[in-house]
Amino acid sequence: MSNQPEALSLADYLDLPHVGQHRSAAELRRLHALNGELLEALKQMLEVWEEDPAYGATHADKVRAAIAKVEGKV
Repeated sequence: MSNQPEALSLADYLDLPHVGQHRSAAELRRLHALNGELLEALKQMLEVWEEDPAYGATHADKVRAAIAKVEGKV
C-alpha cells in the first residue's frame, strides 16, 4: 500500500501504458498541487486572522472547517 494521496495513486495508474490516460493523469497531478497551494494560503490567512480577531473573525470558522476537510479530519 502506498503512502501517497489517492489522487496521485490514481494518476500513476492512469499513466500506465495499457491505460494511456496521460492528460487525465497530468490534470490530477496539477489539481493536487494546486490544492496544496490553496491549503497553505488558507493556513496563512488563518494565522493573520487569529493575530487580529476583529479582522477575520467572521471567516475564521469557515477557513478552519475547509482546512479540516482538506486534511481529512472531518
